[in-house]
Formats: sequence, structure tokens, C-alpha cells
Amino acid sequence: MKPQKAPLILSVVIPLALALFWFASTSRAATEKPEYKVIRTDGKVEVRDYPALTVATTPMVDGDKNSGFRQLFRFITGSNDGAEKIEMTAPVLIDSAKDKQTMSFIMPKNAVAKGVPKPSAKNVTLGKVGAARYAVLQFSGGRNAENETKALAKLKVWLVAQKIRGLGEPTFAYYDPPWVPTFLRRNEVMMHIAKAP
Repeated sequence: MKPQKAPLILSVVIPLALALFWFASTSRAATEKPEYKVIRTDGKVEVRDYPALTVATTPMVDGDKNSGFRQLFRFITGSNDGAEKIEMTAPVLIDSAKDKQTMSFIMPKNAVAKGVPKPSAKNVTLGKVGAARYAVLQFSGGRNAENETKALAKLKVWLVAQKIRGLGEPTFAYYDPPWVPTFLRRNEVMMHIAKAP
């Protein structure tokens, strides 16, 4: 009689999956994120009000996310006027404008309070994103054009159904590092919208 393999597989796979979920959730919870106010929730879409944010931004050469990430990571790990280390925050923001794609790191509150040091690299700049309202759709999966296109299409369908006009180009927000399994990742597509009068 052959031994039953299913119970053994389940006894390994389920605890491993739970451990991965716990590890991803814990690391995400420990990372500073911008505070926002949820105005409305409709399925996977939220309408949120964000405060003004200070960001470090760099161009992505030919849409290369890795090149943008490396430049910004060097900045927060000491490639700046004060040789200071700045805490990593979430999410990483990607502006999807076709002519000039950029990646931004949101600066943590403590760094903003004492003054964010000037980046050493010329292609990393500090700036502000004004307080604004966004329609936001959450999605999972890898960081690729196919997933982004599908998520954006769903958000646009929702905006049309609600008779809400998007302002400018969408922004993609990625909350998790690459080692987090794709099915556990929190990704979002954000569209700036006008506040109701």
C-alpha cells in the first residue's frame, strides 16, 4: 500500500503559505505609509484624500523600473549632502506619463520635519505633490505592463460609470519588495480626480 502524500504536502504547503503571508503583512505594516482619508469605497475602488507629500523623484530611462529604484535607493542610503540615511517608505510611486516616466520615493515625516538633505545625483530631485483626491484601484500580481494596463482599464470603466473625470495621467503605487510572492503583493493604480463642489 502506497503512503498518502497529500496530507504531508498540505502539512508543509499551508504553514509555508501562512508564514509568507504573515511575513509580507508584517513587513508592510512596519513601513511608514502616507496617511489618507477614505471618502468612499466601492468594491476594489476607494476614493481617498491625500495630504501634501514630499518626494524624491528620478526619471526611468526607457521605462526601466530597476534603474529608477537604484538611483533613489542610493539617495536614501547616503548619497546626499548630509550623507544621511533616510527610512524607506511605501508605496513606491511610478508616474506613467508616456513622454517622461518617473519613479518617486515618499519622504518619511521625520526627514521632512528636520529637512530632507539635497540629493548628490543630478537626476534625483526633491519636490512636493500637492494635497489631492484620488480614485484608487487595488490589484495584485507582478509589476508589469500587462497588469498595469488591466488595472487601469478597470479603474477607467469605474470612473466612466460614476461620471467622474480623471485629471492627468495615472500613478502606480507599489507597496512590497520584489521577494514578496506576486499573489500577496499590494499594488494600486491612482487617478487624480476633482473634489465635488
